[in-house]
Amino acid sequence: MTLEEKLKNLPTAPGVYLHKDEAGKIIYVGKAKNLRNRVRSYFQSGRSTDAKTRELVRRIVDLEFIVTDTEVEALVLESNLIKQHKPRYNVLLKDDKQYPHLKLTINEPFPRVMITRKIQRDGALYFGPFLPASLARRTIDLIHRTFQLRTCDIEIDGKLPRPCLEYHIKRCLGPCVKGLCTPEEYAESVRDVRMFLEGRNRELADEYEARMLKASDEMRFELAAKYRDLRKVVLAVSEQQKMATAADRDVDIFGYYREGARLALQLFTMREGKIVGRREFFWEDLPPDDFDPSKFLSEVLTQYYSTDYVPREVHVPVDFEDRELLEKALTERKGRRVRILDPQRGEKRDMIALVEKNAQIAFEQRFRVLQPDMERVLEELQETLELPRFPARIESFDVSNISGAENVAALVVCENGKINKAEKRHFRIKTVEGANDPASMREAVFRRYRRQLDESKPLPDLVMIDGGKTQLGAAADAMRELDLEAIPMIGVVKPPRRHNEVSHLLVKGREHDPIYLDPHSTVLRLIQMIRDETHRAAVTYHRKRREIRDFTSELTAIPGVGDKRKTRLLRNFGSITRIAQASIAELTPFVGRQTAEEIAGHFARQRARAGINTNGEEG
Repeated sequence: MTLEEKLKNLPTAPGVYLHKDEAGKIIYVGKAKNLRNRVRSYFQSGRSTDAKTRELVRRIVDLEFIVTDTEVEALVLESNLIKQHKPRYNVLLKDDKQYPHLKLTINEPFPRVMITRKIQRDGALYFGPFLPASLARRTIDLIHRTFQLRTCDIEIDGKLPRPCLEYHIKRCLGPCVKGLCTPEEYAESVRDVRMFLEGRNRELADEYEARMLKASDEMRFELAAKYRDLRKVVLAVSEQQKMATAADRDVDIFGYYREGARLALQLFTMREGKIVGRREFFWEDLPPDDFDPSKFLSEVLTQYYSTDYVPREVHVPVDFEDRELLEKALTERKGRRVRILDPQRGEKRDMIALVEKNAQIAFEQRFRVLQPDMERVLEELQETLELPRFPARIESFDVSNISGAENVAALVVCENGKINKAEKRHFRIKTVEGANDPASMREAVFRRYRRQLDESKPLPDLVMIDGGKTQLGAAADAMRELDLEAIPMIGVVKPPRRHNEVSHLLVKGREHDPIYLDPHSTVLRLIQMIRDETHRAAVTYHRKRREIRDFTSELTAIPGVGDKRKTRLLRNFGSITRIAQASIAELTPFVGRQTAEEIAGHFARQRARAGINTNGEEG
């Protein structure tokens, strides 16, 4: 059926329409109260439209439609189809992430708790959302300290010979080692965590009291003391723990700032009358001359609230056409009245002005590359990678060699978003022959953390490996041998032929699910900065080793210079340049006058040859 025939036979019912180009790709998704009237309007001659719509119409070759019972159903379906197909001519909600949730993996034999923004149907339990996002981090840290569920991703079979560091610092029950923790004891702790996250704190406290009395009656006083302390913790946090729930002042406030085709959208979340969190979204490809804020907000809010928490009120800077329709859809979803307002004056308008001011600051940070709030960047990194703790200390490794020659590695330490130059370390690879980057990486990682353990020095919150699955696997093997497998690790993968960029990240234990970051995100900028600094350190050290190697072979070829004199020269002059420029008098105290004359003559002849090669005549 041709496009013209489809236009003639469109129904008058509400629904969703999908425009396609000549390749059959969906380029626009829209909703309509009356499909026939809405879709035909695109092709009416003389219709006044913006440039973007005119270009869309020129590209439409085919269309599909889906009939719905109500306009509200069409609104919801439109949002889902936009997220699924990401049509070119729709406004797409970029950087869209849900609020952080805590995931309890009861689908595993020995469950874990982790922070996630992805809610999947995988058999796990999800709790949240947490507002502000930092509350999720504080809660999971409390869970690890109090209930001691494991943080590692290894297979638990009880056959490991000894527990890792997490057990020794009392952040894990140690189910990986037989005799430290029975499956029943671990399951009890999992049940407690579930009750805690479900908000059943009083019930959990009563249960701890009963266990405490029972243990005391059985003369197991150490266990009774444990339950007593757990009860105190649960009661103490029950008043502080706040998840997003309906309240009298449960409001989302939107504001934006735009220059040309770029726009920053800011969202403030108000819960119980207090601002508890904010989120940012960015666009770079909006029509600069035909921007319609009403249409823009309509599309953005419809997409945003298709997956996220629905508040009692939403405040926006301008009214939009589908406001009442979206109100109705959100009310049905929440089960109680939801209002969308565009306040014109008073305290509510002042709050929108504040959000717009923050949107302008976010715009400056994003598009003018100002220094971002590093704590927020690291929090976002933690949530993106689902790390068990805040990545205050990140250690990054890279290896460097040419065909296996002068094989070296470098380590760079990033503390709270800044490179700590004093912590930089270099490694001469000793056990690997030839170009074997994974084996070299394994040696460097193993030597680093064996020494850190031996000297009781701090361990990182995150380890970065410059490389893909193979290098990441080799590094993880080294950590496993040191019982440090609980420390999170990521591989930073470069795209082919563009070694100065980052393609994606691989998380240890989840290598099958690569993480792709927005090219303009501050998290990617931080990762890139650390990777570049590590790569620079490795390459610089490699060049220095090559220079020393070349210089050593050159020196030993000079009559009278053996290993002892070569070492003495290196120790006192430090570099090939300084030795080559030294006079006979400066060299004599270290090698004697005759050898000094040989060395000075050798480099003088080199300079003469360089002059001939450069100028075509004797210098």
